Amino acid sequence: MKLNLRSVVLPPLLAIAFAALLCGLALLLSGANPFTAFGAMVAEVGQGTAAVDIINGGATYYLIALAVAIGFQMKLFNIGVEGQYRIAAVVAMIVGGAITLPPGLHALVIMLVAVVAGALYAAIPALLKAYRGVSEVISTIMLNAISLGIVAFLIKPEVFGVLRANSLTTGELPESAHVPGISFGAAGTVFGLGLLSVVAGIGYWVLMNRTRFGFELRASGESTTAATAGGVNAKRMIIAAMLLSGAVAGLTALPELLGRDYTFTQNFPQGYGFSGIAIALLGRNHAGGIAFGALLWAFLDRSALALDNIGVPKEIVTIMQGAIVLSVVVAYEVVRRMQLAAEQRRVGQQLGANPPDDAAAGGNEKPAATSAGGGAA
Repeated sequence: MKLNLRSVVLPPLLAIAFAALLCGLALLLSGANPFTAFGAMVAEVGQGTAAVDIINGGATYYLIALAVAIGFQMKLFNIGVEGQYRIAAVVAMIVGGAITLPPGLHALVIMLVAVVAGALYAAIPALLKAYRGVSEVISTIMLNAISLGIVAFLIKPEVFGVLRANSLTTGELPESAHVPGISFGAAGTVFGLGLLSVVAGIGYWVLMNRTRFGFELRASGESTTAATAGGVNAKRMIIAAMLLSGAVAGLTALPELLGRDYTFTQNFPQGYGFSGIAIALLGRNHAGGIAFGALLWAFLDRSALALDNIGVPKEIVTIMQGAIVLSVVVAYEVVRRMQLAAEQRRVGQQLGANPPDDAAAGGNEKPAATSAGGGAA
């Protein structure tokens, strides 16, 4: 029990301390007072729409991090979530703008299209991995680059795009596709589809911890050989994990697109996929840990404005985000090694206190043999 408590409590505490130290050092090197900077960052939460922006940003980050975590559960590094969510977003917006359906049903169809598009784009590296042994890292990196070209092609005016104010878009969605948010007046409006992150988080936890599929997924990640011996089809699990990861990634952009922008433009934010990788690592692939990491990431994004207002380069936020992820990785590795050393010492003490039966038996046989030999003499 003591060991379990230490494994749960100690790593986060070490990570927080190490992260605070690294972030403070980065602020000092930038010429800022760490206490003043941290104070400004916390105070920013209560200003204007900051709190709502953090919630909205956290919901988006949570979805993309869950997509990454699904792959991580099977030791698959799906770097391609960046391309998968962009392909899903542009395809969903094109389809959504081309059809007319009743409110509610229209948004639901757009979501289904996004899920299918994300899953299909993830199917490419999945099939290459399962049947040709191609590293998913290499294939997804290539597909991220290809996705930029596909998106640029699809939103050309002669294809599906619309030129508006010197910006190429997919055209604005009809009002029937809009998803209303939860208004807090001057404090801002929480995206209505932000609830997707809550549903996805619950579904992820149940899938991984309460279903046979989740057990087989994690077992395949630990050892494909052992999983195969236990009757699990490793190739099928690779494909299933990648498809599910791509499907969740496809939902990432929808809270913004259906709740605020209503169109996909060339200027749509990039980098969600790479942030999702960092957040999944930060949350250790746990639904609750990822939620904390997503909100922290969104908080740091918003803090860039507060730091800029007090003369601190806003780029320092990127350094702080990297320092936090590094701190978590280092903290868990330190605690793992401490636990391993403690376990080795415990086993050594038990072996010293209770020698093996064959050794004890061997010790008794030698005097008997000597005694017999003496008698013969």
